[in-house]
Amino acid sequence: MHPTLRASLAGLAATVALLALYFGLLTLVSDWQFTREQFAEFWPYLLTLAGGFGVQIALYFYLRHLVSGARAHGKVVAASGTASTAAMVSCCTHYLVNLLPILGATGLAALVAQYQIELFWVGIGFNAAGIVYIGTKLASASKEHAKCLAAT
Repeated sequence: MHPTLRASLAGLAATVALLALYFGLLTLVSDWQFTREQFAEFWPYLLTLAGGFGVQIALYFYLRHLVSGARAHGKVVAASGTASTAAMVSCCTHYLVNLLPILGATGLAALVAQYQIELFWVGIGFNAAGIVYIGTKLASASKEHAKCLAAT
C-alpha cells in the first residue's frame, strides 16, 4: 500500500475512533437522544477537533514512513490528541453530576460546563499547534529525503 494512502487511512480511522469515543461516552453518561442533541449543537467544534486529530495522525504516519525513530513526534500527537478528546468530552461532562453526587465532582462538572466552548477552542488550538509542529518536521524530513535521493 502506498505510504500516502496508508497515512490517510490512519488519519481517517483516528477521526472516526475519536468521534466513536465521544458518542460512546456521552451515550453512556446520558442517552442516545441527548447525544444527538449535543452533536447537533456542537458539531462544528466536534468535527474540527476529530478532523484535526486525524490530520495529525496522518502526518505522523507519513513522517514515520520517511524517518525511522520519530518517536518524539508521537508524544506531540498524544498530547494534542488528549486535548482534542478532553475538549470533545467536556461538552457533556456537566451531566456527570447525575452519576457523581460528590460535592467536588459536582463543582468540577459545573466549571467544565460553564467553559465548554472555551475548552473546545483550547482543543482546537492544541490541534493546530500539533499540525504545525508535525508539518514542520515532515517538511524538514522531506527535504532531507530528497537530498539523499539526489545524492544517489
